[in-house]
Amino acid sequence: MSNNNKNNINAVFYAKEYHPIQSGSIDGTDILPHDNAVYRALLCSSASLYDPFGDPKVIGDPYCTLFVGHLSRSTTEDTLLKGMSKYGKVKNLRLVRDIGENIHIADIVTGASRGYAFVEFETEREMRRAYEDAHHSYIDDSEIIVDYNRQQLMSGWIPRRLGGGLGGKKESGQLRFGGRERPFRAPLRPIPYEDLKRLGISPPPEGRYLSRFQVPSPLRRRRNSEERETSTRWRKRKSEERVMSPSKRKEEFEERERTPTRRKRKYDDQEIASQKPERDPGQGDGSSSPQRKRSSDGRDRGKDRYSRKHESETRHSHKHRRRSSARDDPSY
Repeated sequence: MSNNNKNNINAVFYAKEYHPIQSGSIDGTDILPHDNAVYRALLCSSASLYDPFGDPKVIGDPYCTLFVGHLSRSTTEDTLLKGMSKYGKVKNLRLVRDIGENIHIADIVTGASRGYAFVEFETEREMRRAYEDAHHSYIDDSEIIVDYNRQQLMSGWIPRRLGGGLGGKKESGQLRFGGRERPFRAPLRPIPYEDLKRLGISPPPEGRYLSRFQVPSPLRRRRNSEERETSTRWRKRKSEERVMSPSKRKEEFEERERTPTRRKRKYDDQEIASQKPERDPGQGDGSSSPQRKRSSDGRDRGKDRYSRKHESETRHSHKHRRRSSARDDPSY
């Protein structure tokens, strides 16, 4: 076995776009569907029979929404909310349930849970925190899986009920690869680039494989040109500040001090200082602390009992020291 194949044994990669034939391949290089479910998903994809944005129940920001799977059938909205609130503030939550046959109003949801839900957080930061920390955690004694909202963010997505999806169980015989639970393995055989290009399948990223222990990053929101330019300027300024010489920093500080807002603030401070009332000379040295009150005998009330006692003991010790020295004098 060559060194390249040895290095690729534990290497994996993840799908950025969904293709039914590729998802049914363990290494992402198959060019023919290997079961009827993959063939059905391929037909739905080719005929555009599935619209990921056609479900009226799907609401909220997809970049702040997580898919939570492998939930217990006894899990309710309250227990799921309690389990996901530790990662951030939950804005919206939808636990998918079966609709009863006798229910005619779509707003009334009854029946058992289907074992998965969609949780929307307030910010993308909170969603990413839950994406990293909540995966393989436990809710109602059931180990859950967490993934980003592939239904709306992944191009070409086909759900499990139509033969697509990701993951799956070995007992079903319909495993799907390329996701967080079952990534593609680095191929050990030659890659058919021409056939993959003809089918519109992205080839494996040779030389850019990941380890099994690396967490794949969810899709990020595309920023407009103004936001990218602002972010670029900010990063450039921070990098320049790190390598800036002390003299350059001093020049920039002086330049900022010469700006109109800085000068106005400085002059305002000087004006406030000039408007402070002058203190009475009889009030002390002009310090901000209030003048201490003195008793009728002239002693300072501010002094505590310990300081007055220490002062008295010191005065008596000096007096006794002077008396003892006078007695020891031969001329006394």
